[in-house]
Formats: sequence, C-alpha cells, structure tokens
Amino acid sequence: MELAGTLSPRIGNLSFLETLHVSDNSFNSKIPSEFGYLTNLKNLNLSFNFIQGNIPSNLSSCTSLINLDLNHNYLIEQIPPGLGSLSKLQKLYLNNNNLSGNFPSSFGNLSSLQELSVNYNNLEGEIPSTVALLQNLTVFRVALNHFSGVFPSSLYNISSLQLVSITQNNFHGDLRQDLVLVFPNIQRLYLAGNGFTGRIPVSLSNASNLLQLDLAINKLIGSIPPSFGNLRALLFLNIHSNQLRSDDLNFRTPLTNCSRLKHLNNKFTGEFPSSIGNLSSKLSWLNVYNNSIQGSIPAELAKLVGLNALGMGLNFLTGNIPASLGKLQTLKELYLGSNQLTGEVPSTLGNLTQILYLYLHNNSLEGTIPFGFGNFKFLQQVDLSHNSLNGTIPKQFIGLATLSRTLNLSHNSLSGALPSDVGNLQLLTALDVSYNRLAGEIQIGQCFSLNKLYLQSNIFQGTIPNMSQLTGIQ
Repeated sequence: MELAGTLSPRIGNLSFLETLHVSDNSFNSKIPSEFGYLTNLKNLNLSFNFIQGNIPSNLSSCTSLINLDLNHNYLIEQIPPGLGSLSKLQKLYLNNNNLSGNFPSSFGNLSSLQELSVNYNNLEGEIPSTVALLQNLTVFRVALNHFSGVFPSSLYNISSLQLVSITQNNFHGDLRQDLVLVFPNIQRLYLAGNGFTGRIPVSLSNASNLLQLDLAINKLIGSIPPSFGNLRALLFLNIHSNQLRSDDLNFRTPLTNCSRLKHLNNKFTGEFPSSIGNLSSKLSWLNVYNNSIQGSIPAELAKLVGLNALGMGLNFLTGNIPASLGKLQTLKELYLGSNQLTGEVPSTLGNLTQILYLYLHNNSLEGTIPFGFGNFKFLQQVDLSHNSLNGTIPKQFIGLATLSRTLNLSHNSLSGALPSDVGNLQLLTALDVSYNRLAGEIQIGQCFSLNKLYLQSNIFQGTIPNMSQLTGIQ
C-alpha cells in the first residue's frame, strides 16, 4: 500500500482492535494519544513511515501489547518509562529514530520481553542494572548510540541471550575471559567500534553455536586464540583495527577447521602461507586490504571456490598474479591494486565472467590487456592504471555496455587507436586513457553519462569531436 497523510485519532475508538499494521507507507503525523485507548491491541506496527514527535506516554495503557514496532521513523525525545509496564510485551523495536535520553530502568519490568532493539538513536548513559531481570531476552540491540560505561554487566545474568549488538558506542574496559560461560547460547556477538581493551576471551572458542563475531575497531591486544579453530559453526569473523600482535597470520591455520566460515577480515603483516587455501570452501569474503603483507599471492587461493570478494590491495605483494585465480568462478570483486606485482596479466582472469569490480592499478604489470576481458558481461568498474601495459585496447573489452562507473587505463604504454566501441558506453561516468601512446582520432560516440573525461598526453590527431551531448561533464 502507499498510504500517506495523518494517523487518525479516531482509530482509538476501535476498542476491539487487536492488530494495527501500516508499515512501509508515508504517514507523517504524530502518533495520536488516543491510541492509548486500544486496550485489546496486541500488535502495533508503524515502522518505515515518516512519523514525528514523541512516543505517547499513554501507550502504556495498551496492556495487551505483545509486539510494538516503531522502527525507521522520526520519533524524538525520551522513551516513555511507562512502557515498562507492558508486562505482556515480547518484541520492542525502536530502531532508526532520533530518540534521546537514558535507557529506561523500568524496562526491567518487561518480564515477557524476548527481543529489544533500539539501534541508531541518540540514547546515552549506562545500561541500567534492572536489565538483568529480563530472563526471557534472546536479542539485545543497542548499536550506534552514545551509551557508555563498561560492558553492561547486567547482561551477564541473562543466559538466554543469542544476539548481543552494542556496536559503535562508548563502552570500554576489559572483556570478561569467561564470556561464553555467561552467554552459553550466544550466536551473534557484535562489539565493534567501542574502546574495549585486554585480550580476546579464550572462552569464545567454546561457543559452539557462534555464527558471527565482530570485535573490530577496539583496543584489544595479544593474539587471536589458536583454539578459535573450534568454532565449527562460525560464518563471520571481523577483528580488524585492534592492537593485536602483527605477526598473527599463523592464527588462520586453526581456522581451516571452521568449515562454514564465509567472511574473514583482519589486519595482518608477514607472508601469506600456502595453507590459506585450506580455509573453508564456503568463504565468500576475504579482506586483508591495507596491511603490510609481503611475498607472493598464494596460488592455493584458487581452492577457495566460494569467494565472491578478494581484497588484497595496498600491501607489499610481489611476483606474478597466479593464473589459478581464474578458477574462482563466483568472484565478483577483485582488489589487487597498490602492490608491487609484476609479469603479465593472466589470460585466465578472463574466466571470471561474474566479475563486477576489477582493480589491478599501481603495480608493475606488463604485456597486453587479455582479449578474454571481453567475457566480463557484468563488469561495472575497472582500474588498470599506473602499470606498464602495452599493445592495443581490445575492442571487445572497451565496448562492454555494462561499464557504468569508471574505466581507467591511464599511465600505461597502450598504443593504437581508441576503439570506436567506446562510444557504446552510454552508462559510463568516468573515462581515463591519459598518459598512453594512443593515436588516431578521438572516439566518444554516445557516452552520454560521462562526467569525467581524461585524454591528455597521447598522440591523438584530427579534429576535436562534437561534445555537446556530454551534458554531465564536470
């Protein structure tokens, strides 16, 4: 539905109403205080609208409420403490609003509450001790607020918790080493973007149900516990931007036992050992971008046949790009830019027919652009600049109609004409072929979407083409 306007206060006269679900519309009024008359209301969902003002305090009179969803609106001011009297409430969602003030201590009275979510607001202060009374709670989300203090100790008494998200707040202090003993059912633990110190709790390796662990952007020290290899259910691990020991590439050897791991993100130094290929074949996202990794790219990466994204840019990698990377048939993003790679671009990369983003820039690659690059039927953005590539530009490659962002071939030694097929790139927004040896006439054709065009430092000749159709040029 595409409803808009105001929420009628007359709804408050529907005394037998049990469910009011008007999410994903364009209501822009306040919540009528008359809603407090709906004593039989069990489900109230006003999410994804443009509702303004505060949460009416007399919603506490809706004593039958089981589910209250006010996500994604423009609600302001404090959360009414009276909501703590809704003893039947099981799910409370207040995400993505502009709520402020403290976390109501009265919420400790919500004895039936199972899921509590107040992400993306402006709440502050400490989490009150009364939260420990929520013995049925399985989901606790307070991410992206301004909460402070140590890790909320009140949570340690809730053994039923399966998801804890306190990302991007101002929490600090050491994490308890027996974290999993107090969270025996934890499946998703998001602690990133705070000020936690000390070591990663070794007990996390005993969290047999743990699916996702995000400890990034803290001040954790020491090393990653080798026993993390016990996390057989783990799908996502992010420990980037801490103060962990820099030679910890060896920790990923135990992770080869994590057969379901799909996302791995950390900050490393040292060399990548060949055993990297023994990580889970289900790994879909491997990011070691902007580190101090040296040595060559292991050919064994080709064993990670489930990879969708491989980020190894901004390191000190040397040697050739392994031809075996062409076996990564599901790869959509390849970032190898800003390294010290040499040799030719493997023709086998042309087998990456699902590729969307290809970055090989700022290396010392030579030889020609493989004709197989014309097989990239989904390619949107490519950067091969600042290398020593030579030969002509394959017309099959430069004519890929899917190119919709940037095509950067600058600062190479490419020669011959700029293929007329470039004129087919109606969606391309930036074209840079500067600082090459391209000759002949300039071909622009129907590149209607261009806002950046760099052709300088070549040996083009003839007349400057009519560019009046390039109305977006900046």
